[in-house]
Amino acid sequence: MKQHIVRIVLGLLVTLFLIGHSARYYSVPFIIQLDNIIYDARLQLTMPGGVDEDVVILDIDEKSLQEVARWPWPRDVMAGLIHKLFDKYQVGIVGFDVVFAEADYSSGIRSLEQLAQGQLRDVPAFQQALRDLRPTLDNDAQFAQAIKGRPVVLGYYLSSEKTAKRIAAPPEPVPPKGTFQGRNIRFTSWAG
Repeated sequence: MKQHIVRIVLGLLVTLFLIGHSARYYSVPFIIQLDNIIYDARLQLTMPGGVDEDVVILDIDEKSLQEVARWPWPRDVMAGLIHKLFDKYQVGIVGFDVVFAEADYSSGIRSLEQLAQGQLRDVPAFQQALRDLRPTLDNDAQFAQAIKGRPVVLGYYLSSEKTAKRIAAPPEPVPPKGTFQGRNIRFTSWAG
């Protein structure tokens, strides 16, 4: 009888230990690693053989950086890439694993606008020339126009730091509001 009690207690302890890990009260690195190994093996066993010809990944490699420019590339270059992919190669969708976090002033438009508001404010010829050139110098507008109305997915950077700033709002979630109401599901909260 004593042997059975020891087995039952050990079984219960192991079960409670695994339940605590599964309920995410704590994490056990060994179990996570084992789960990852099993997941990788399952994927390798169930993956279709070969390469999917419908998916192409364009990588910004050293050769590209030498031929085009240093990174980040100006948005007018990215706009040209978008036009080429959709118009010449007839792609179905483009996804960027890149975050376009800051404005692109590489064309010099910022300096020209400062001149237009400062030293050259009273020079009509300069003001007119800047108005005429602005569409060709606004790289962000060119990129926005290139992706407008096309199936393009841009990257987001989400931060869970308490001091994170909310700069823009991501699109509305796919499931309708209230889908998960009343369910005990933990969601990661992003501050910015």
